[in-house]
Amino acid sequence: MAFNFKEVMSKPERLAPGHRMCAGCGGTITVRTVLRALKPEDKAVIGNATGCLEVSSFMYPYTAWEDSYIHNAFENAGSTLSGVETAYYALKKKGKIKDNYKFITFGGDGGTYDIGLQSLSGAMERNHDLVYVCYDNGAYMNTGIQRSSATPMYADTTTTPVGKNSVGKMQNRKDLASIIANHDIPYVGQSTLIGTMKDLYEKAERAIYTPGAAFLNVMSPCPRGWRYETSDIMKICKLAVETCYWPLFEVIEGRWILNYEPKKKLPIEDFLRPQGRFKHLFKPENEELLVKYQEEVDRRWEELLYKCAR
Repeated sequence: MAFNFKEVMSKPERLAPGHRMCAGCGGTITVRTVLRALKPEDKAVIGNATGCLEVSSFMYPYTAWEDSYIHNAFENAGSTLSGVETAYYALKKKGKIKDNYKFITFGGDGGTYDIGLQSLSGAMERNHDLVYVCYDNGAYMNTGIQRSSATPMYADTTTTPVGKNSVGKMQNRKDLASIIANHDIPYVGQSTLIGTMKDLYEKAERAIYTPGAAFLNVMSPCPRGWRYETSDIMKICKLAVETCYWPLFEVIEGRWILNYEPKKKLPIEDFLRPQGRFKHLFKPENEELLVKYQEEVDRRWEELLYKCAR
């Protein structure tokens, strides 16, 4: 699948401007890039778990979505699109539908890692022909920046506040891409917003046009929750990849593939420093926390390299 930047960017937008998402938000960039991977002649049904994206892109009777759109509760986006996909193939078999439809659902990490994990797991295990895209911004941003299981270690959130007796969230983030890969589905991809979006676009295209279940986990920074300058979003994403905090990889039919390995792996401090949620880690008394953070990133990176080398 060749990536022609001019051709890709000339495709019509399937998420209209005028929505209420914040400036510098990674969620809408993720959505626009994923939907651009659709062929112009294909129609789509979009599912959307409750979250920032839903409340900011849809307020009845107004919607920013050009395709058919279903707002779901936090917990049932996976099951709703499973039902729609099943109905579509039943109707197509009877000759009642002739158009080609693709099924894509979007959810934040709260509605994917946590509340909606059961319906996502079910959809993946049943191998429905749909794509679930998690725009991972690392917390429940829509309801006040509460920690989720995607929140990284030591992050300052409203439910893991930094103070005299706390250094932020104590647990490491859940590795959801690996969990979904262990469902033995045809395709899993992990990406983020870097460069020309080539990596994310190609993974979205592969996910959409691979028969069966597919999952994309996309790190989508949040300027309010992460507390970075809105113009620095691409810098943040690049540092996440270059420090190996957020590796780019795919799992195709059970085969692990590393898409990018930094020539010089940067220290995790480079990724953490621009984010206000980690400013406490750079106090002299918290130096050992940075050491622990680096050890955890290194451990996960080595584990990924092992999987990809098998």
